[in-house]
Amino acid sequence: MSLSLPMLWLIAGVILCVLEFILPTAFVELTMGISAILVAIVAQFVPSLGIQVGLWLILSVVLTLLTRRLLPRKTHHLIQDTREAQTLTPILPGQTGRVIYEGNSWQARCDDEGLTIPANQKVYVVERRGTTLIVMPENLLRSGL
Repeated sequence: MSLSLPMLWLIAGVILCVLEFILPTAFVELTMGISAILVAIVAQFVPSLGIQVGLWLILSVVLTLLTRRLLPRKTHHLIQDTREAQTLTPILPGQTGRVIYEGNSWQARCDDEGLTIPANQKVYVVERRGTTLIVMPENLLRSGL
């Protein structure tokens, strides 16, 4: 039994959509699956495999970019294991500075790359990326509580 191209696109689309629920990839598999299902519909009218693959690639990229824009921005909540630190140097927008954390000096960046945090300010460590701490100023986190 030979499967038609539209049926193969449909099967591939369903498999990709199901895989998103098993192995989440921030909707990449889902957008690729939806694109494959749409191509399955178009494949009934456009027999060229090259055009179908090109359409699938374009739809996948466009849908992935659209879902990135629709996803909510990261919000900052004070979590249980968040710890206090104090800036030793100013942390300029998009740059690193130094904080004192658990008695040691650490390299640190502000999680909001548009903010400046002056020296001698209380901050909260919200994340660690390698040897760099990601911090937020106390006043921003407290105002959101």
